[in-house]
Amino acid sequence: MATLTIHPGEEAQLQQTIEMFEVIVQSQPHDCQSLEILKEAYSKLGREPEVINTSKRIAEAYLQQGQLSSAIMEYETILQRRPDDADVQAALSKIEERANNVAVQSAGAESAGLAMATDTKMFQKKAKSSAAAPSELDDGRKAMHKVFVESKLITAGDFDLCWRKPDLTVAPPDVVEPFIQTLSDKSIFHVEKSLRVLSDKSRTAYLPLDRYDVDIDLTRGFPADVCRRWCVLPFDRMSKAILVATANPFNQQVVKELSEATTHRLLWYLATPSELILNLRKAFR
Repeated sequence: MATLTIHPGEEAQLQQTIEMFEVIVQSQPHDCQSLEILKEAYSKLGREPEVINTSKRIAEAYLQQGQLSSAIMEYETILQRRPDDADVQAALSKIEERANNVAVQSAGAESAGLAMATDTKMFQKKAKSSAAAPSELDDGRKAMHKVFVESKLITAGDFDLCWRKPDLTVAPPDVVEPFIQTLSDKSIFHVEKSLRVLSDKSRTAYLPLDRYDVDIDLTRGFPADVCRRWCVLPFDRMSKAILVATANPFNQQVVKELSEATTHRLLWYLATPSELILNLRKAFR
């Protein structure tokens, strides 16, 4: 691989990114988006062995999730760099064998699947017409209610007490405190416990922002009212992706609003509300 020329500041940032995301994937080894960030950082530093190793970890993660085609594509990118890699060749052989077995099993069910086709089309038609109807704001309330109330972590009364209904007609003058911070402030459910629960239920990795060099200039490139209202922090850019921290991983409305402000893909991470608020106030004074 050709030697890459990067500034000392960028090199230090990349090294910090590597250290941070290696910790993340140790606890969540199948987190493909974090592995992709690692791979990109290693590539920018010209660390070829680590790039190959991370690609193998990504392929293995895809396999564990049953995404055979994605695993194959990842392994094939490795073979482009190392055509004689025995581990990759063996892995591809196993995938081919597994795919053949699945194909044989699927063939037996094909006639039954054809018999259900008419019903499926009718269901899709009904679903399409239902989707055409206007839907209410999806700010993650239903999902959070299920996580905290239906799992009996808190009462429905405590949930209603702490959940703030957003006002989209007025730009918030300050950062709106996240639901899990309000729960903690009222001594109902500690914020660290909430983060563990949310990480587990949403499969979103936790990132300690206090140990990360947040790109405040990047944050300022996004609408202040969106970031304040939903307490979300775009904090770094890696290749064609923007890394965003949140305390509510189920909020689809903010995904929509931030996506309208960038052509980059958004990658989401959980963060402590206090760190989100601190950095957002620093960015939007």
